[in-house]
Order: sequence, then C-alpha cells, then structure tokens
Amino acid sequence: MAEVILPRPLVNQLLHQAQVKPQQEICGLISARNGLPSRCYPINNIAPEPQRHFFMDPQGQIAAMRRMREEGEELFGIYHSHPETAPLPSKSDLAQAAYPGALYLIISLNTKGVLEMRGFRLQGEVYEEIELQL
Repeated sequence: MAEVILPRPLVNQLLHQAQVKPQQEICGLISARNGLPSRCYPINNIAPEPQRHFFMDPQGQIAAMRRMREEGEELFGIYHSHPETAPLPSKSDLAQAAYPGALYLIISLNTKGVLEMRGFRLQGEVYEEIELQL
C-alpha cells in the first residue's frame, strides 16, 4: 500500500471544515508544492442533496485551480466528507472521479464521534487505498 504524508495543520483544517458543517458533505481541493501537500481550497458544495452527495461549484473550482497556478502549486488531492457513512468511496464518488492522479480523501463523521479520514487513488475503475501518515 502506498503512503502519503499529510501535514498536521492541513489535516486539522479539513477536520474542522467537516465539523463546522456536520449535516452536509464538504468538499474542496488540496494543492502541493514540490510534491508535498501544502494547502486546502474549500469549495462550495452545490449538490441538490448536499447531505448525501457533493458537487463542487465550478466557479470555485476554476478560481482554486487558477490560484494554485499563481502560487506555483499543483493539484494534489480532492476531499469531501460523508456525514453519515464510512469514509469509503460511493458509486457516485467513483462516477465523478475525474483526476486519476489525484489523492481522494474522504472524511467521515459517522464513527461514534471520532473523525476518520481515509485516502484513495483511482486505478482504472477501482480505488486503491493509500495509507495516510498524519
């Protein structure tokens, strides 16, 4: 299993976002500088049922990608939360996956008050779990 190291401040930001909106899926992008994850870009979830799905606001996504380029960063990962289910990719997560090289992080609030985060990479039609070092 491959391994990814996530800086603690970044992890804390992601978990905080999920806790602030526990009833809906939060989502956004993670940038990297020199291959190392460095910053998160929260993006509004405009899905019709944000408690069960996420759909990033296209304008927010474009703005985040532009800012990454301006900062000399590249796309590293895509994150979202599952308010009521385990941090495993759903069928709709798989269908929406558009960046094969990106790390997909899923944050779950459903584990007895304990926040859980798991990472995956898309390999063809299948997700491969990536070990996270926090």
